[in-house]
Amino acid sequence: MSLKEILPGRLGFGTAPLGNMFRAIPDEEARATVEAAWDHGIRFYDTAPFYGAGLAETRLGEVLAGKPRDSYVLSTKVGRVILDEHEGAARDLGEKGGLFEHGNPHKMLHEWTAEATERSIEDSLKRLGTDRLDIVWVHDIAQDFHGDQWLRKFEEARTGAFRVLSRLRDEGVIKAWGLGVNRTEPIELTLALDEPRPDGFLLAGRYTLLDHDHALTRLLPLAQEQGVDMVVGGPYSSGVLAGGTHFEYQQAPVEIVERVGRLKELTDLHGIGIKAAALQFSLAHPASAAVIPGATRPSRIAEDTAALDEAVPAAFWTDLRAAGLVSPSAPLPHDA
Repeated sequence: MSLKEILPGRLGFGTAPLGNMFRAIPDEEARATVEAAWDHGIRFYDTAPFYGAGLAETRLGEVLAGKPRDSYVLSTKVGRVILDEHEGAARDLGEKGGLFEHGNPHKMLHEWTAEATERSIEDSLKRLGTDRLDIVWVHDIAQDFHGDQWLRKFEEARTGAFRVLSRLRDEGVIKAWGLGVNRTEPIELTLALDEPRPDGFLLAGRYTLLDHDHALTRLLPLAQEQGVDMVVGGPYSSGVLAGGTHFEYQQAPVEIVERVGRLKELTDLHGIGIKAAALQFSLAHPASAAVIPGATRPSRIAEDTAALDEAVPAAFWTDLRAAGLVSPSAPLPHDA
């Protein structure tokens, strides 16, 4: 089953910020944000054990427990098993060091074996307070977390998590599985395998207004050829496209700030919001099934839903391409 057949709409909610990413978020603020997503009609929720060492799953589950289970689609990830004991030192998270320093203090096992995958799913079901998952992503088997060791982790997942999730899908326990990564290479490698076959993938930060060339030229043609859909994570490039200061989970460098400034000048010229440009660009590719921005304030949910529906003039997309701010080959909404 394709992701487009499973997902209830083109806008979902990414819960990484609910794991206290970058800052400690009060429980009541997290709850109000999830409730706002529900009230605005969002019915696709994506989470992961990694987000605050289980904190995001717990917070999401507390709200969704009061909603009819058949009325929403839920995805989480495998690759991190949360332990009862606390971490005694700073976590080694590759390029993402300090990302969830305000989350739960529990130790995490970074493991993609069959046994760890089954345990991760069982634990996620408990934290989420639900009896089933719709989509499961294999999380972060990529260079940004593992450096030169990423291929070893990929092989661990190929012989472990991939096979477990394929079996669960074939048995009807889950509807779909794929990879959830911040790099294109693991997905390219997966799509080149004879088996097992993923149903789709969650690609974070690699199909945005600020970064899409590599995905366009290498990954997406292969995905389209195989009929594999994409969920776009991180459409605001860690926040810098939505008024924040982070890009790739770090302080945005000068060249990115300058590029965002050029984009903002163009959106202002056409009287539209930069969020509208970002979301609608990410969804314009034929392989895009949905986009899942994250939020920690209810007002941000209202902004996202409005941005998705905002009328963007064709002249904006024409000027965007003419200014060299997107790849000449990138599909744009006015191309359809």
